[in-house]
Amino acid sequence: MTKQTSETVERSFCRICHAACPVNVHLDEGRVVKITGVDDDPLFKGYTCVKGRQLPDQIHDPARLRTALKRNPNGTLEEIASSDALDEVAAKLQAIIDEHGPRAVASYTGTGGYQNAPSHPTAAAFHRAIGSISYYTSVTIDQPMKATAPMRMGMWEGGPQNFSTADVMLAIGYNPMVSSYAPYGGLQGTDPFQTLRLRKEEGLKVIVIDPRKTELARQADIHLQVKPGEDPALLASLIHVILAEDLHDAEFCDRWVEPGHLDELRAAVDDFTPAYAAERCGVDADDIVAAARMFAAGPTGASGSGTGPSMSPHASLMEHLSLSLNVLCGRFLREGEQMDSGGLLPPAAPKRAQVIGPFGNPKGPQSRFRELHGYNGEMPCATLAQEIITPGPEQVRALIVNGGNPVAAWPDQTKSLEAMEALELLIVIDHRMTQTADFADYVFAPRLSLERADVPPFMDRWFRQPYACYTPAVVEPEGDLLNDWEVYWEIAERLGVDITLAGGPIPHRNADGSRPTDDEVLDLVYAKSRVPLDEVRAKNGTLVPEHAITIAPADPDASGRFQIALSDHMEELADVRNETTSAEVMRGFDPDVHTFRLISRRLKSHLNSLGRELPGLQRKNSTNYAYMNPADMDELGIVDDDLVKIASPHAELVGVVKAAPDVRRSVISMAHSWGSSTGTDEKVRDIGSPTNRLIDVENGYCTITGQAIQSAIPVSVEPISESALVG
Repeated sequence: MTKQTSETVERSFCRICHAACPVNVHLDEGRVVKITGVDDDPLFKGYTCVKGRQLPDQIHDPARLRTALKRNPNGTLEEIASSDALDEVAAKLQAIIDEHGPRAVASYTGTGGYQNAPSHPTAAAFHRAIGSISYYTSVTIDQPMKATAPMRMGMWEGGPQNFSTADVMLAIGYNPMVSSYAPYGGLQGTDPFQTLRLRKEEGLKVIVIDPRKTELARQADIHLQVKPGEDPALLASLIHVILAEDLHDAEFCDRWVEPGHLDELRAAVDDFTPAYAAERCGVDADDIVAAARMFAAGPTGASGSGTGPSMSPHASLMEHLSLSLNVLCGRFLREGEQMDSGGLLPPAAPKRAQVIGPFGNPKGPQSRFRELHGYNGEMPCATLAQEIITPGPEQVRALIVNGGNPVAAWPDQTKSLEAMEALELLIVIDHRMTQTADFADYVFAPRLSLERADVPPFMDRWFRQPYACYTPAVVEPEGDLLNDWEVYWEIAERLGVDITLAGGPIPHRNADGSRPTDDEVLDLVYAKSRVPLDEVRAKNGTLVPEHAITIAPADPDASGRFQIALSDHMEELADVRNETTSAEVMRGFDPDVHTFRLISRRLKSHLNSLGRELPGLQRKNSTNYAYMNPADMDELGIVDDDLVKIASPHAELVGVVKAAPDVRRSVISMAHSWGSSTGTDEKVRDIGSPTNRLIDVENGYCTITGQAIQSAIPVSVEPISESALVG
């Protein structure tokens, strides 16, 4: 007898990462049983990744939190109605504000929070409402220079040249085949394998700078397998070749570069010859010359960087040099050209063929540490643990963690653990017990992606064509669950303050006692969107070429100019030339001891700390392996699944070794955001180990952004026995 089912299919989009892949959600009596791609989607064409296909397990995970939790005096957690927990949290926050001022209350929005469109805007607005500057996000952990570099150099209002018609792509330390990351003018995650194949058939040339032979590097015309941390020297050498051979766009530079800066940059890179860079960076000098000529020949394309070099030494300089390559070769959209992406959700703004800015160094509120400042409404995350543990009149005493995992993600785990213990009040919004939730006083269980209405806040700006994307909730939530924004809104209601978004304040509770809906809040977040949100809803999953953006002419009196020879970066470039290795910026570095470099990496099966709780993904990677070149393993006398001790000048951890021929010699490649909340690694085979333990936020950091060095970390490696691990 054939079993009868009542399966239905609802369309939504995945939010495990920011790629926003459209999905068909297969439901049987309201239960998610399968996720498939949407074959007729005009942009993704059925593409999904392994992470998104695990949404049924995420939604129905037996260990998923479905109600709020409260910590008892004896340290145990017990279930509590969310309304009661919110009453208690609001009272405690008010007491802290009354005694210590609003800056004592901080929030951290992590990657999970950013996959929920109203989450970040609501959290930021909550802080404005209570008068607290202490708002932090994951953006300032891994790539803050994406904001500060164009702020300081100036930016092209019309944006970079389009990937869809690019002749050349320079990819510096990113791998969109795994991360779905969309760098400046580069390939992003809408069916990246097929998209890259088709573009290469059309003649696209690909240059990759990466210590690993990644999935993208395997498709490269030139792969510069650079030593970790030496990207600034390599980029300076590419600029050296372009300027020495007069391959730059002289007409564009004459019009849009600050007078004198081209000559100053030329002088600053004069010593970065291909021969010098080849020895310093571990690549072939002829390949450097060929890459520089290929990029300059274009005639269209863009240079863009990713997380690896963005977390390495001299990260802001690296980003400045990458952007300078685009300036030198005029790689920007001109009057009359159309942008690939529609950018439907941001407010309407001019898109002219001209430079805006520069705007100088970050001028936001001042941190108490290292003379750093906030920017774009956020404070630098690398100081937050110190803001918590260091006494003083502006000490942070309460923290709301929204879709993030500070114990696993913040640099310098030793300080992070101390900070979690020091907090008077820790509130976590998460669907699972993370390493950070282990310390929480209250945990609020959120609605997950299929249980809420949403739009993709990031990908809307990165889609390869103007594309409308929206989803209603397609699954009825079970339990005492709150959307992220609802937690902030409920606290604000109890504190007597309004959360004001672009379209005005979120309404107070309805006459029947109900909250506003997700869609009502989305309407407020995007009240000033370029395309009305109702139209995005109506045209969901379709291309909207009628909303393509055409670049307008420059203002006749446009005065902005690119500052490609900023004095501090030119001085830093001289420091780089005087180094033997970028590791010299870290105190305690011993070239005879720290002979390896540990680099960050992405995994197909996990996103930061997300994935360990999902059986289908856990089977693929039970730990964050320490990937090493087989020749290095032979020299150390180790084989797959052996244990090694990895020690930086700051701390040490234990890793489980796995051979990886794609990793260059003297490099260890590990994913971040793994490990326990104990500061020890006895369960490394089951839960991995935290690379953030190796980092010291005060030893090797960017003076502009505050970002700590989190990749290209100098380390020593030695085998250890299983008994040593247990001991």
